[in-house]
Amino acid sequence: MTLVVGTLTAAPGTKVRGSVRADLGTLTTDIPLTLVNGSTPGPRVVITAGVHGGEFTGIEAAHRLAALLDPAHIRGQVVLCPIANPPAAYGGRLGTSPLDGVNINRVFPGNPEGGPTERLAAWLFANVVDGADAYVDLHSGGIDEFLQDFVGYRLTGDPDLDAKTAAMAHVIGYDDVVVGLHADDGNSHAAAVRRGIPAVLIETGQFGERDPRAASRVVDALIRLLDHVLDGKDSEYPPAREWLWAGFVTSSATGLWYPTVTAGDDVTEGQVIGHVTDPADDTTHEVHAPATGRVFYGMHGLTVVPGTDLAAIAAPR
Repeated sequence: MTLVVGTLTAAPGTKVRGSVRADLGTLTTDIPLTLVNGSTPGPRVVITAGVHGGEFTGIEAAHRLAALLDPAHIRGQVVLCPIANPPAAYGGRLGTSPLDGVNINRVFPGNPEGGPTERLAAWLFANVVDGADAYVDLHSGGIDEFLQDFVGYRLTGDPDLDAKTAAMAHVIGYDDVVVGLHADDGNSHAAAVRRGIPAVLIETGQFGERDPRAASRVVDALIRLLDHVLDGKDSEYPPAREWLWAGFVTSSATGLWYPTVTAGDDVTEGQVIGHVTDPADDTTHEVHAPATGRVFYGMHGLTVVPGTDLAAIAAPR
């Protein structure tokens, strides 16, 4: 079966690399893609990276994997999109797009009649994600973010779908798997499972680092995942620890952020995890942990405004 995404076409047994232009209303952007169409029919796996600017590990891993995959040895199809959000990746290098200040990973599956970022999200789902048998979105700790590596997925209440998604999360082979009890927000993997597509999030690296070893770890994880989805093979790996999202902390003030915790720290409900200081009058606002658990990611940058994500806490499942 021929694999088609926009203007790119890959016949069985071929690999095609190029870009497809996405219409964002008042402007366009070119989305880089690699289509790997295996020599024998099978499932389709979609892998995206570069949803946020400044998250380089996933971009590097997707780029490396695109070069490694040989369609002669692939059963099924793999669609790789190493930079899903070019305006953010090339322009802002932050979580929000310089086009409109919108975080695309809060608006999936998008709106084809909305603003530029909503239109891009809708384009990605309509042209890349929809039709997948499995979906993986690669993220990292951004330039201003500390992070402990983990795999994330969402529960839907559909036993078969949840079982497939959980199996994907565990076969990746990371030590920590964080589970969301609902799939009702605008994250990419949440939007995908709402459409019946098993989907996971991989988070690796922090501070916008470019660590070749971290990228290699993601590539190895993706190969295990492809073996699992395309060929039904599972590697041996130690059981992962499962966690549930327990609390998210946002700033209530504008000022300078001084955290007292970092990725991997255990905290208790009510514990002071940092403070925000107003540089004008030195007023200090203490920030408290809303739940007992472990900090998986948080803000490392100095300047914050109300609503800035400061920390995310998960508790053992």
